[in-house]
Amino acid sequence: MTDLRGRSFLTLLDYTPEEILYLLDLADKLKADKKQGITHDLLKGKNIVLLFEKTSTRTRCAFEVAGYDEGANVTFLSNSQMGKKESIEDTALVLGRFYDGIEFRGYAQDTVKMLVDKSGVPVWNGLTDDYHPTQVLADTMTIREHFGDIKGRKLVFAGDARNNMGNSLMIVSAKLGMHFTAFAPKELWPDEKLVDDMRKLAEETGGSVTLSDDISCVEGADAVYTDIWVSMGEEDQMDERIRLLKPYQVNKELMDRTGNPDAIFLHCLPSFHDANTEISKAVQEKYGFAEMEVTDEVFRSPNSLVFDEAENRLHSIKAVMCATLGNEPNKILD
Repeated sequence: MTDLRGRSFLTLLDYTPEEILYLLDLADKLKADKKQGITHDLLKGKNIVLLFEKTSTRTRCAFEVAGYDEGANVTFLSNSQMGKKESIEDTALVLGRFYDGIEFRGYAQDTVKMLVDKSGVPVWNGLTDDYHPTQVLADTMTIREHFGDIKGRKLVFAGDARNNMGNSLMIVSAKLGMHFTAFAPKELWPDEKLVDDMRKLAEETGGSVTLSDDISCVEGADAVYTDIWVSMGEEDQMDERIRLLKPYQVNKELMDRTGNPDAIFLHCLPSFHDANTEISKAVQEKYGFAEMEVTDEVFRSPNSLVFDEAENRLHSIKAVMCATLGNEPNKILD
């Protein structure tokens, strides 16, 4: 049986296909048990701290509820001195003496690496500029729930493919034998070395990696995925992103172009699919439209699984914490 205790979770590059599938199996079991009111106290007696540089809804709530469900004590820390009056190294050395596990959501991947190096406890990446591994674990959980399998499925990511979601979806696709396609302008394609590495890996797992700026690449998709056009910290690039990405909006025409009436729509959220947010209203006033990366028609369609996907953040994050920090996590899979 797979044993991940003591491991950190910074990027799925660090995990084998077998280990990722183990996490998905554990997430499925924990989800089914929660639906029946069953908990296991796998994190009983553990103290966990959540470090946030970036704002959050699903990541924070998922880590907190997951911890509480399995008996952990959870501290949310958004106003620490880390990087301001106290170095990241010193912060990590202190928190490692207080806590059994650390979650970090912020900007630099180097920060989460420093936390691992200096804290001496498992560290979980809740999002950095480079990777979002807990999100794509929930995404693949959702795909497998819906279709019954993962291997051989075609996943198209439309939009800014060089961001943390484009990177992470490409990685998990290559690891699990899916066919990943980035439908994106060439200016926003992923890093060439990462693409080359994932293409080599995909050859071993039966998957593939394709980059294209031609809409014909979406044909045959089982799942279409998109993300907001402007990531946190890049708000000053709104004009340029809208110019580049408007042709890559996920709308009914794009979904129809897949040729697959059963193709599902996925989004990591939040989404600018209507005018019901401050940002969408500002975009509408300036540019004349509010629907950005996805239209409201697609977002609210029966093929949209975005809220199943959002719920699965809880169960997949719980699996990661229990697998790396839990008390005998394998006992519930026996």
